[in-house]
Amino acid sequence: MEISFDWIKRSDGTSEFEDYLDLLPDKDAEKLLAVIGVVEEHGLLVATRMKWVKKLEDDLYELRSKQGSNIQRVIYFQKIGTEYLITHGFTKKSQKTPKTEIEHAKAIRKRYLEGEKDEQYK
Repeated sequence: MEISFDWIKRSDGTSEFEDYLDLLPDKDAEKLLAVIGVVEEHGLLVATRMKWVKKLEDDLYELRSKQGSNIQRVIYFQKIGTEYLITHGFTKKSQKTPKTEIEHAKAIRKRYLEGEKDEQYK
């Protein structure tokens, strides 16, 4: 089953995920986008087996990318059906996903879900 990823955009059209991509070295950004593409192509079952994705908690998941010693993570949630939305990305420096990143993703998801009413997030 094919799935698709998009990222949450602010009302001005920018997004935290794109801001993060812009800060990464080109090779790291390319690898991260390639991993997203492979997950879209092969689905979540294969992605889970290959350890490209990991469930963090209810409806919050982590997509994993590594380029050399640089480890990138993207947090996402299910929008509807096979559509998923990326909240933001970060560079991982420890084994566990930092609680602050999970809380940040939850705040973005909450604003997004509420934003469907007030148009701040799309």
